[in-house]
Amino acid sequence: MNTLPLWLALAGSLAASPGETAPPRVKLVVMVTVDQLVPRYLEQWRPQFTGGLARLLDGGAVFTDAFQDHALTETAPGHATVLSGRWPRHTGIISNGAGVGDSSSPLVEVSGPGASPHRFRGTALFDWIAATNPDARALSVSRKDRGAILPIGRAKQQVYWYQAGVFTTSRYYADSLPAWVRIFNARRIPFKAAGQAVTLLLPDSAYAEPDSAPWENQGRDVTFPHRLPPDSQRAAAIYAGTPWIDSLTLAFALTGVEELRVGRRRGTDLLAVSLSATDAIGHVFGPDSREIHDQVLRLDRYLGWFLDRLFDRLGEDGVVVVLTADHGVTPYPAASRARGISAYAVSLDTVLSAVNRELDAAYRSLHDPEAWLRADGGMILLEDNGRLAAAGINVDSVWTAVAGRIRALPGVARVDRLADLYAADTTEDAVARRWVHHLDPDASVPLVVTLAEPSVWSDRFAMHGQASDADAHVPLIFYGRGFRPGRYERRVATVDIAPTLARRLDVAPLSVLDGRVLVEALDPER
Repeated sequence: MNTLPLWLALAGSLAASPGETAPPRVKLVVMVTVDQLVPRYLEQWRPQFTGGLARLLDGGAVFTDAFQDHALTETAPGHATVLSGRWPRHTGIISNGAGVGDSSSPLVEVSGPGASPHRFRGTALFDWIAATNPDARALSVSRKDRGAILPIGRAKQQVYWYQAGVFTTSRYYADSLPAWVRIFNARRIPFKAAGQAVTLLLPDSAYAEPDSAPWENQGRDVTFPHRLPPDSQRAAAIYAGTPWIDSLTLAFALTGVEELRVGRRRGTDLLAVSLSATDAIGHVFGPDSREIHDQVLRLDRYLGWFLDRLFDRLGEDGVVVVLTADHGVTPYPAASRARGISAYAVSLDTVLSAVNRELDAAYRSLHDPEAWLRADGGMILLEDNGRLAAAGINVDSVWTAVAGRIRALPGVARVDRLADLYAADTTEDAVARRWVHHLDPDASVPLVVTLAEPSVWSDRFAMHGQASDADAHVPLIFYGRGFRPGRYERRVATVDIAPTLARRLDVAPLSVLDGRVLVEALDPER
Protein backbone atom coordinates (compact mmCIF):
# COMPACT_ATOMS: atom_id res chain seq x y z
CA MET A 1 0.00 0.00 0.00
CA ASN A 2 1.28 3.49 -0.85
CA THR A 3 1.64 5.27 2.51
CA LEU A 4 2.33 8.76 1.12
CA PRO A 5 -1.29 10.01 1.31
CA LEU A 6 -1.54 8.72 4.90
CA TRP A 7 1.72 10.45 5.76
CA LEU A 8 0.44 13.74 4.42
CA ALA A 9 -2.96 13.46 6.09
CA LEU A 10 -1.63 12.50 9.50
CA ALA A 11 1.29 14.90 9.47
CA GLY A 12 -1.16 17.78 9.41
CA SER A 13 -3.34 16.36 12.18
CA LEU A 14 -0.40 15.72 14.51
CA ALA A 15 1.54 18.94 13.96
CA ALA A 16 1.43 21.81 16.43
CA SER A 17 -1.47 24.22 15.97
CA PRO A 18 -0.75 27.66 14.40
CA GLY A 19 0.68 30.03 16.96
CA GLU A 20 1.89 27.27 19.31
CA THR A 21 5.53 27.31 20.37
CA ALA A 22 7.18 23.94 19.90
CA PRO A 23 8.60 22.55 23.17
CA PRO A 24 12.30 21.68 23.36
CA ARG A 25 13.67 18.79 21.31
CA VAL A 26 13.35 15.39 22.95
CA LYS A 27 16.62 13.48 23.10
CA LEU A 28 15.13 10.32 24.47
CA VAL A 29 11.69 8.77 24.96
CA VAL A 30 11.65 6.27 27.83
CA MET A 31 8.73 3.83 27.74
CA VAL A 32 8.43 2.00 31.07
CA THR A 33 5.89 -0.84 31.09
CA VAL A 34 5.48 -2.47 34.49
CA ASP A 35 4.00 -5.92 34.07
CA GLN A 36 0.81 -6.27 36.20
CA LEU A 37 1.06 -2.86 37.89
CA VAL A 38 -2.40 -2.13 39.34
CA PRO A 39 -3.38 1.58 39.58
CA ARG A 40 -4.69 1.27 43.13
CA TYR A 41 -1.17 0.38 44.29
CA LEU A 42 -0.09 3.91 43.37
CA GLU A 43 -2.81 5.39 45.57
CA GLN A 44 -2.69 2.86 48.38
CA TRP A 45 1.05 3.07 49.04
CA ARG A 46 1.77 6.58 47.77
CA PRO A 47 2.78 7.89 51.25
CA GLN A 48 5.62 5.35 51.30
CA PHE A 49 7.06 6.26 47.89
CA THR A 50 10.32 8.20 47.85
CA GLY A 51 11.75 7.36 44.42
CA GLY A 52 10.72 7.11 40.78
CA LEU A 53 7.01 6.48 41.29
CA ALA A 54 6.89 9.50 43.61
CA ARG A 55 8.64 11.64 40.99
CA LEU A 56 6.29 10.59 38.19
CA LEU A 57 3.14 10.97 40.30
CA ASP A 58 4.16 14.40 41.59
CA GLY A 59 5.42 15.86 38.32
CA GLY A 60 3.61 13.95 35.59
CA ALA A 61 0.35 14.03 33.68
CA VAL A 62 -1.45 11.23 35.52
CA PHE A 63 -4.44 9.56 33.84
CA THR A 64 -6.42 7.76 36.53
CA ASP A 65 -8.90 5.98 34.25
CA ALA A 66 -6.67 4.28 31.67
CA PHE A 67 -7.25 0.80 30.23
CA GLN A 68 -5.77 -1.92 28.12
CA ASP A 69 -9.19 -1.94 26.50
CA HIS A 70 -9.12 -5.36 24.86
CA ALA A 71 -10.34 -8.79 25.87
CA LEU A 72 -7.36 -11.10 26.49
CA THR A 73 -5.42 -8.93 28.90
CA GLU A 74 -2.15 -10.84 28.64
CA THR A 75 1.46 -9.71 28.42
CA ALA A 76 1.98 -9.97 24.66
CA PRO A 77 -1.19 -8.16 23.49
CA GLY A 78 -0.66 -5.45 26.12
CA HIS A 79 2.95 -4.74 25.17
CA ALA A 80 1.99 -4.61 21.50
CA THR A 81 -0.49 -1.77 22.10
CA VAL A 82 1.68 0.68 24.02
CA LEU A 83 3.78 2.12 21.18
CA SER A 84 1.77 0.99 18.15
CA GLY A 85 -1.42 2.95 18.89
CA ARG A 86 -3.47 -0.02 17.71
CA TRP A 87 -5.68 -2.74 19.18
CA PRO A 88 -4.67 -6.43 19.10
CA ARG A 89 -7.01 -7.03 16.15
CA HIS A 90 -4.73 -4.73 14.14
CA THR A 91 -1.30 -5.61 15.59
CA GLY A 92 -1.97 -9.35 15.12
CA ILE A 93 -0.77 -10.10 18.67
CA ILE A 94 -3.90 -11.59 20.23
CA SER A 95 -2.45 -13.85 22.95
CA ASN A 96 0.77 -14.94 24.61
CA GLY A 97 0.56 -18.20 22.71
CA ALA A 98 0.30 -16.33 19.42
CA GLY A 99 2.92 -13.80 20.46
CA VAL A 100 6.65 -13.84 19.69
CA GLY A 101 7.58 -17.54 19.68
CA ASP A 102 9.60 -18.30 16.53
CA SER A 103 11.73 -21.42 16.09
CA SER A 104 13.35 -19.87 13.00
CA SER A 105 14.91 -17.16 15.24
CA PRO A 106 16.94 -19.08 17.85
CA LEU A 107 18.54 -17.37 20.82
CA VAL A 108 22.10 -16.12 20.63
CA GLU A 109 24.74 -17.92 22.74
CA VAL A 110 22.21 -19.51 25.12
CA SER A 111 19.50 -22.19 25.01
CA GLY A 112 15.82 -21.29 25.09
CA PRO A 113 12.80 -20.71 22.88
CA GLY A 114 13.43 -18.64 19.78
CA ALA A 115 11.54 -15.39 19.39
CA SER A 116 10.87 -12.57 16.96
CA PRO A 117 8.13 -10.07 16.03
CA HIS A 118 7.15 -12.12 12.97
CA ARG A 119 3.44 -12.02 13.89
CA PHE A 120 3.40 -8.28 14.58
CA ARG A 121 1.61 -6.31 11.86
CA GLY A 122 2.03 -2.67 10.94
CA THR A 123 4.36 -0.10 12.48
CA ALA A 124 5.19 1.38 15.87
CA LEU A 125 6.54 4.65 17.24
CA PHE A 126 10.17 3.85 16.55
CA ASP A 127 9.40 3.31 12.86
CA TRP A 128 7.86 6.77 12.73
CA ILE A 129 10.88 8.33 14.44
CA ALA A 130 13.29 6.51 12.14
CA ALA A 131 11.38 7.65 9.05
CA THR A 132 12.19 11.22 10.08
CA ASN A 133 15.72 10.43 11.29
CA PRO A 134 17.26 7.21 9.90
CA ASP A 135 20.08 7.50 12.45
CA ALA A 136 17.68 7.04 15.39
CA ARG A 137 18.35 4.15 17.74
CA ALA A 138 16.15 2.02 19.96
CA LEU A 139 17.12 -0.09 22.95
CA SER A 140 14.48 -2.40 24.41
CA VAL A 141 15.05 -4.54 27.51
CA SER A 142 12.89 -6.90 29.55
CA ARG A 143 12.92 -10.04 31.61
CA LYS A 144 10.47 -11.49 29.03
CA ASP A 145 11.05 -11.90 25.31
CA ARG A 146 7.62 -10.49 24.44
CA GLY A 147 8.15 -7.54 26.79
CA ALA A 148 11.35 -6.60 24.96
CA ILE A 149 10.25 -7.32 21.39
CA LEU A 150 6.73 -5.97 20.99
CA PRO A 151 7.06 -2.31 22.08
CA ILE A 152 9.24 -1.58 19.06
CA GLY A 153 7.39 -3.74 16.53
CA ARG A 154 9.41 -5.25 13.72
CA ALA A 155 12.39 -2.87 13.90
CA LYS A 156 15.77 -4.64 14.03
CA GLN A 157 17.29 -2.68 16.86
CA GLN A 158 19.03 -3.49 20.15
CA VAL A 159 16.52 -5.86 21.83
CA TYR A 160 17.45 -8.03 24.82
CA TRP A 161 15.74 -10.22 27.40
CA TYR A 162 16.66 -12.47 30.33
CA GLN A 163 17.19 -16.18 29.78
CA ALA A 164 19.00 -18.70 31.97
CA GLY A 165 20.71 -16.06 34.10
CA VAL A 166 21.91 -13.76 31.30
CA PHE A 167 20.58 -11.23 28.83
CA THR A 168 20.40 -12.39 25.23
CA THR A 169 18.62 -11.73 21.96
CA SER A 170 17.59 -13.81 18.95
CA ARG A 171 19.01 -14.17 15.49
CA TYR A 172 16.22 -11.99 14.18
CA TYR A 173 18.27 -9.13 15.62
CA ALA A 174 21.91 -10.29 15.66
CA ASP A 175 24.19 -13.29 15.19
CA SER A 176 26.29 -12.55 18.27
CA LEU A 177 26.14 -10.54 21.47
CA PRO A 178 28.06 -7.28 21.56
CA ALA A 179 30.99 -6.94 23.95
CA TRP A 180 29.11 -4.75 26.44
CA VAL A 181 26.37 -7.39 26.86
CA ARG A 182 28.94 -10.15 27.38
CA ILE A 183 30.78 -8.05 29.95
CA PHE A 184 27.53 -7.37 31.83
CA ASN A 185 26.59 -11.06 31.74
CA ALA A 186 30.07 -12.03 32.93
CA ARG A 187 29.32 -10.36 36.27
CA ARG A 188 26.97 -13.32 36.89
CA ILE A 189 24.85 -11.35 39.30
CA PRO A 190 21.87 -13.79 39.34
CA PHE A 191 24.19 -16.77 39.95
CA LYS A 192 25.91 -14.98 42.83
CA ALA A 193 22.52 -14.53 44.52
CA ALA A 194 22.49 -18.24 45.46
CA GLY A 195 21.56 -18.63 49.09
CA GLN A 196 20.62 -14.97 49.52
CA ALA A 197 17.28 -13.93 51.00
CA VAL A 198 14.69 -11.36 49.94
CA THR A 199 13.82 -9.47 53.11
CA LEU A 200 11.38 -6.63 53.79
CA LEU A 201 12.49 -3.23 52.56
CA LEU A 202 10.86 -1.43 55.51
CA PRO A 203 10.20 -2.46 59.12
CA ASP A 204 7.45 -5.00 59.67
CA SER A 205 5.16 -2.29 61.10
CA ALA A 206 5.08 -0.51 57.70
CA TYR A 207 2.97 -3.31 56.17
CA ALA A 208 -0.72 -3.73 56.99
CA GLU A 209 -1.01 -7.05 55.15
CA PRO A 210 -0.53 -10.38 56.93
CA ASP A 211 2.68 -12.16 56.01
CA SER A 212 0.88 -15.28 54.86
CA ALA A 213 -2.43 -16.49 53.53
CA PRO A 214 -3.40 -20.10 52.82
CA TRP A 215 -3.73 -19.56 49.07
CA GLU A 216 -0.34 -17.90 48.55
CA ASN A 217 2.28 -19.77 46.51
CA GLN A 218 0.32 -23.00 46.91
CA GLY A 219 1.22 -23.02 50.60
CA ARG A 220 5.00 -23.02 50.10
CA ASP A 221 7.51 -20.37 51.24
CA VAL A 222 4.77 -17.90 52.16
CA THR A 223 6.59 -15.70 54.70
CA PHE A 224 9.58 -13.38 54.64
CA PRO A 225 12.46 -13.87 54.24
CA HIS A 226 12.31 -15.69 50.91
CA ARG A 227 15.63 -17.43 50.37
CA LEU A 228 17.07 -18.49 47.01
CA PRO A 229 18.47 -22.03 46.73
CA PRO A 230 22.21 -22.55 47.26
CA ASP A 231 22.64 -24.00 43.77
CA SER A 232 23.67 -21.15 41.46
CA GLN A 233 21.87 -22.46 38.36
CA ARG A 234 18.58 -22.85 40.23
CA ALA A 235 19.09 -19.47 41.88
CA ALA A 236 19.55 -17.79 38.49
CA ALA A 237 16.27 -19.31 37.29
CA ILE A 238 14.34 -18.29 40.42
CA TYR A 239 15.99 -14.85 40.36
CA ALA A 240 13.57 -13.94 37.53
CA GLY A 241 10.72 -14.13 40.05
CA THR A 242 12.31 -11.90 42.70
CA PRO A 243 12.25 -8.09 43.06
CA TRP A 244 15.93 -8.08 42.13
CA ILE A 245 15.17 -8.84 38.46
CA ASP A 246 13.79 -5.29 38.07
CA SER A 247 16.98 -3.80 39.50
CA LEU A 248 19.07 -5.97 37.17
CA THR A 249 16.94 -5.03 34.14
CA LEU A 250 17.29 -1.32 34.87
CA ALA A 251 21.03 -1.64 35.43
CA PHE A 252 21.36 -3.47 32.11
CA ALA A 253 19.29 -0.80 30.36
CA LEU A 254 21.42 1.99 31.81
CA THR A 255 24.58 0.18 30.71
CA GLY A 256 23.15 -0.05 27.21
CA VAL A 257 22.30 3.65 27.18
CA GLU A 258 25.93 4.42 28.05
CA GLU A 259 27.55 1.98 25.65
CA LEU A 260 25.29 2.77 22.68
CA ARG A 261 25.19 6.51 23.44
CA VAL A 262 21.41 6.38 23.32
CA GLY A 263 19.94 9.88 23.55
CA ARG A 264 23.28 11.59 22.87
CA ARG A 265 23.12 12.09 19.14
CA ARG A 266 21.10 14.14 16.70
CA GLY A 267 17.38 13.45 16.79
CA THR A 268 15.30 11.37 19.19
CA ASP A 269 16.10 7.86 20.40
CA LEU A 270 13.83 5.35 22.15
CA LEU A 271 14.43 3.32 25.29
CA ALA A 272 11.77 0.72 26.16
CA VAL A 273 12.04 -1.02 29.52
CA SER A 274 9.59 -3.70 30.64
CA LEU A 275 9.78 -4.65 34.32
CA SER A 276 8.33 -8.05 35.19
CA ALA A 277 8.86 -8.68 38.92
CA THR A 278 5.45 -7.26 39.85
CA ASP A 279 3.83 -9.82 37.54
CA ALA A 280 5.80 -12.76 38.89
CA ILE A 281 5.17 -11.84 42.52
CA GLY A 282 1.57 -10.82 41.93
CA HIS A 283 0.73 -14.16 40.32
CA VAL A 284 2.22 -16.19 43.14
CA PHE A 285 1.23 -14.15 46.19
CA GLY A 286 -1.74 -12.12 44.93
CA PRO A 287 -2.56 -8.41 44.76
CA ASP A 288 -3.34 -8.06 48.47
CA SER A 289 -0.18 -9.68 49.79
CA ARG A 290 2.67 -8.27 51.82
CA GLU A 291 4.98 -9.48 49.04
CA ILE A 292 3.35 -7.31 46.38
CA HIS A 293 3.33 -4.31 48.73
CA ASP A 294 7.06 -4.72 49.32
CA GLN A 295 7.67 -5.26 45.59
CA VAL A 296 5.98 -1.99 44.63
CA LEU A 297 8.01 -0.10 47.24
CA ARG A 298 11.17 -1.61 45.77
CA LEU A 299 10.00 -0.72 42.26
CA ASP A 300 9.67 2.90 43.40
CA ARG A 301 13.27 2.93 44.71
CA TYR A 302 14.70 1.13 41.69
CA LEU A 303 13.00 3.55 39.29
CA GLY A 304 14.25 6.48 41.36
CA TRP A 305 17.83 5.23 41.08
CA PHE A 306 17.42 4.67 37.34
CA LEU A 307 15.82 8.03 36.53
CA ASP A 308 18.31 9.96 38.64
CA ARG A 309 21.20 8.47 36.71
CA LEU A 310 19.51 8.83 33.37
CA PHE A 311 18.78 12.50 34.01
CA ASP A 312 22.35 13.04 35.27
CA ARG A 313 23.64 11.79 31.92
CA LEU A 314 21.15 13.37 29.53
CA GLY A 315 19.55 16.23 31.43
CA GLU A 316 15.94 16.12 32.51
CA ASP A 317 14.72 18.64 29.92
CA GLY A 318 15.53 16.36 27.00
CA VAL A 319 13.89 13.20 28.32
CA VAL A 320 10.22 12.17 28.16
CA VAL A 321 9.10 9.26 30.34
CA VAL A 322 5.88 7.28 29.98
CA LEU A 323 4.79 4.72 32.54
CA THR A 324 2.00 2.19 32.07
CA ALA A 325 1.23 -1.53 32.49
CA ASP A 326 0.38 -4.35 30.12
CA HIS A 327 -2.57 -5.54 32.25
CA GLY A 328 -3.96 -5.69 35.78
CA VAL A 329 -4.84 -8.74 37.88
CA THR A 330 -7.70 -10.57 39.60
CA PRO A 331 -7.12 -12.08 43.09
CA TYR A 332 -7.03 -15.77 43.89
CA PRO A 333 -10.60 -17.16 43.93
CA ALA A 334 -9.98 -18.30 47.52
CA ALA A 335 -9.03 -14.76 48.49
CA SER A 336 -12.26 -13.43 46.98
CA ARG A 337 -14.33 -16.10 48.72
CA ALA A 338 -12.68 -15.21 52.03
CA ARG A 339 -14.18 -11.74 51.59
CA GLY A 340 -17.62 -13.21 50.90
CA ILE A 341 -17.46 -12.78 47.11
CA SER A 342 -18.48 -15.66 44.86
CA ALA A 343 -15.53 -16.67 42.68
CA TYR A 344 -14.58 -19.79 40.73
CA ALA A 345 -11.53 -21.27 39.06
CA VAL A 346 -12.99 -22.20 35.68
CA SER A 347 -11.63 -24.93 33.43
CA LEU A 348 -12.93 -25.76 29.97
CA ASP A 349 -10.95 -28.99 29.78
CA THR A 350 -13.79 -31.35 30.70
CA VAL A 351 -16.26 -29.80 28.27
CA LEU A 352 -13.83 -29.57 25.37
CA SER A 353 -12.49 -33.09 25.93
CA ALA A 354 -16.02 -34.49 25.86
CA VAL A 355 -16.91 -32.59 22.69
CA ASN A 356 -13.65 -33.68 21.05
CA ARG A 357 -14.40 -37.34 21.85
CA GLU A 358 -17.91 -37.04 20.44
CA LEU A 359 -16.75 -35.32 17.24
CA ASP A 360 -13.94 -37.83 16.83
CA ALA A 361 -16.31 -40.76 17.17
CA ALA A 362 -18.77 -39.31 14.66
CA TYR A 363 -16.37 -37.80 12.11
CA ARG A 364 -13.04 -39.57 12.53
CA SER A 365 -12.70 -40.06 8.78
CA LEU A 366 -12.62 -36.28 8.32
CA HIS A 367 -9.96 -35.56 10.87
CA ASP A 368 -6.48 -36.52 12.06
CA PRO A 369 -6.02 -37.61 15.70
CA GLU A 370 -5.54 -34.06 16.99
CA ALA A 371 -8.31 -32.35 18.97
CA TRP A 372 -11.10 -30.65 17.07
CA LEU A 373 -11.61 -27.87 19.60
CA ARG A 374 -9.07 -26.06 21.73
CA ALA A 375 -9.10 -22.99 23.97
CA ASP A 376 -6.65 -20.11 24.03
CA GLY A 377 -7.67 -17.93 26.95
CA GLY A 378 -11.33 -17.22 26.32
CA MET A 379 -11.13 -18.02 22.61
CA ILE A 380 -12.57 -21.34 21.42
CA LEU A 381 -11.02 -22.50 18.16
CA LEU A 382 -12.06 -25.25 15.74
CA GLU A 383 -9.18 -27.18 14.18
CA ASP A 384 -10.97 -29.00 11.37
CA ASN A 385 -9.81 -26.75 8.49
CA GLY A 386 -13.35 -26.56 7.12
CA ARG A 387 -13.84 -30.30 6.79
CA LEU A 388 -17.05 -30.42 8.82
CA ALA A 389 -18.68 -27.81 6.63
CA ALA A 390 -17.37 -29.47 3.48
CA ALA A 391 -19.02 -32.71 4.57
CA GLY A 392 -22.35 -30.94 4.84
CA ILE A 393 -22.44 -30.92 8.63
CA ASN A 394 -24.25 -28.04 10.31
CA VAL A 395 -21.33 -26.39 12.11
CA ASP A 396 -23.67 -23.83 13.73
CA SER A 397 -25.40 -26.63 15.59
CA VAL A 398 -22.03 -27.78 16.92
CA TRP A 399 -21.24 -24.29 18.21
CA THR A 400 -24.71 -23.92 19.73
CA ALA A 401 -24.24 -27.16 21.66
CA VAL A 402 -20.72 -26.26 22.79
CA ALA A 403 -21.82 -22.78 23.91
CA GLY A 404 -24.65 -24.27 25.94
CA ARG A 405 -22.33 -26.63 27.79
CA ILE A 406 -19.82 -23.87 28.57
CA ARG A 407 -22.54 -21.47 29.78
CA ALA A 408 -23.58 -24.06 32.34
CA LEU A 409 -20.18 -23.95 34.06
CA PRO A 410 -20.08 -22.02 37.36
CA GLY A 411 -18.13 -18.79 36.92
CA VAL A 412 -18.95 -18.30 33.23
CA ALA A 413 -20.75 -15.01 32.60
CA ARG A 414 -21.35 -15.29 28.87
CA VAL A 415 -20.44 -17.18 25.71
CA ASP A 416 -20.72 -15.12 22.53
CA ARG A 417 -20.47 -15.63 18.81
CA LEU A 418 -17.87 -13.18 17.56
CA ALA A 419 -20.20 -12.05 14.78
CA ASP A 420 -22.87 -11.14 17.34
CA LEU A 421 -20.44 -8.94 19.27
CA TYR A 422 -19.79 -6.86 16.17
CA ALA A 423 -23.49 -6.03 16.13
CA ALA A 424 -23.60 -5.10 19.84
CA ASP A 425 -23.60 -1.64 21.41
CA THR A 426 -19.91 -1.40 22.22
CA THR A 427 -20.38 1.88 24.06
CA GLU A 428 -22.58 0.33 26.73
CA ASP A 429 -21.30 -3.24 26.53
CA ALA A 430 -17.66 -3.17 27.69
CA VAL A 431 -17.20 -6.91 27.12
CA ALA A 432 -18.35 -6.66 23.51
CA ARG A 433 -16.16 -3.60 22.97
CA ARG A 434 -13.06 -5.36 24.27
CA TRP A 435 -13.63 -8.44 22.13
CA VAL A 436 -14.21 -6.25 19.07
CA HIS A 437 -10.94 -4.47 19.83
CA HIS A 438 -9.27 -7.84 20.16
CA LEU A 439 -10.35 -9.86 17.15
CA ASP A 440 -11.04 -9.25 13.48
CA PRO A 441 -14.60 -10.10 12.43
CA ASP A 442 -13.22 -12.81 10.13
CA ALA A 443 -10.95 -14.35 12.77
CA SER A 444 -11.20 -18.11 13.05
CA VAL A 445 -12.67 -17.81 16.54
CA PRO A 446 -16.35 -18.77 16.43
CA LEU A 447 -16.91 -18.53 20.20
CA VAL A 448 -15.48 -16.33 22.95
CA VAL A 449 -15.95 -16.98 26.67
CA THR A 450 -16.07 -14.28 29.35
CA LEU A 451 -15.98 -15.17 33.02
CA ALA A 452 -18.02 -13.59 35.79
CA GLU A 453 -15.85 -11.30 37.92
CA PRO A 454 -13.82 -12.23 39.90
CA SER A 455 -13.62 -15.78 38.55
CA VAL A 456 -10.40 -16.80 36.78
CA TRP A 457 -9.03 -19.58 34.61
CA SER A 458 -6.86 -21.17 37.34
CA ASP A 459 -6.82 -21.48 41.12
CA ARG A 460 -3.04 -21.97 41.19
CA PHE A 461 -2.32 -18.25 40.70
CA ALA A 462 -3.81 -14.80 40.93
CA MET A 463 -4.71 -14.35 37.27
CA HIS A 464 -5.38 -11.91 34.47
CA GLY A 465 -6.54 -12.33 30.89
CA GLN A 466 -10.19 -11.34 31.16
CA ALA A 467 -12.24 -8.55 29.59
CA SER A 468 -12.82 -7.15 33.08
CA ASP A 469 -11.98 -3.78 34.58
CA ALA A 470 -9.76 -5.48 37.17
CA ASP A 471 -7.60 -6.98 34.42
CA ALA A 472 -7.81 -4.02 32.03
CA HIS A 473 -7.30 -1.01 34.34
CA VAL A 474 -3.70 0.25 34.20
CA PRO A 475 -1.78 3.36 35.23
CA LEU A 476 -0.75 5.93 32.63
CA ILE A 477 1.66 8.79 33.31
CA PHE A 478 3.46 11.16 30.92
CA TYR A 479 6.43 13.00 32.43
CA GLY A 480 8.77 15.60 30.98
CA ARG A 481 8.98 18.83 29.02
CA GLY A 482 5.96 19.31 26.82
CA PHE A 483 3.51 17.66 29.23
CA ARG A 484 1.24 19.44 31.68
CA PRO A 485 1.41 17.91 35.20
CA GLY A 486 -1.86 17.10 36.90
CA ARG A 487 -4.54 14.46 37.31
CA TYR A 488 -6.81 13.68 34.36
CA GLU A 489 -9.95 11.66 34.92
CA ARG A 490 -11.38 11.09 31.46
CA ARG A 491 -11.33 7.51 30.22
CA VAL A 492 -8.33 6.78 28.00
CA ALA A 493 -6.54 3.71 26.63
CA THR A 494 -2.99 2.56 26.09
CA VAL A 495 -3.46 2.93 22.34
CA ASP A 496 -3.49 6.70 23.03
CA ILE A 497 0.17 6.67 24.11
CA ALA A 498 1.73 6.45 20.64
CA PRO A 499 -0.33 9.19 18.95
CA THR A 500 0.27 11.48 21.94
CA LEU A 501 4.02 10.92 21.74
CA ALA A 502 3.91 11.39 17.98
CA ARG A 503 2.34 14.81 18.48
CA ARG A 504 4.96 15.68 21.09
CA LEU A 505 7.80 14.58 18.78
CA ASP A 506 6.22 16.06 15.64
CA VAL A 507 6.42 12.78 13.72
CA ALA A 508 3.76 11.19 11.55
CA PRO A 509 2.45 7.64 12.08
CA LEU A 510 2.91 5.13 9.27
CA SER A 511 -0.18 3.13 10.23
CA VAL A 512 -3.83 4.01 10.69
CA LEU A 513 -4.20 4.33 14.46
CA ASP A 514 -6.93 3.32 16.90
CA GLY A 515 -5.73 5.76 19.56
CA ARG A 516 -6.14 9.51 19.86
CA VAL A 517 -3.93 12.38 20.94
CA LEU A 518 -4.40 13.26 24.61
CA VAL A 519 -4.24 16.96 23.92
CA GLU A 520 -5.17 17.99 27.46
CA ALA A 521 -1.83 16.64 28.72
CA LEU A 522 0.29 18.42 26.12
CA ASP A 523 1.80 21.77 27.07
CA PRO A 524 3.65 23.53 24.21
CA GLU A 525 4.90 26.18 26.62
CA ARG A 526 6.94 23.73 28.72
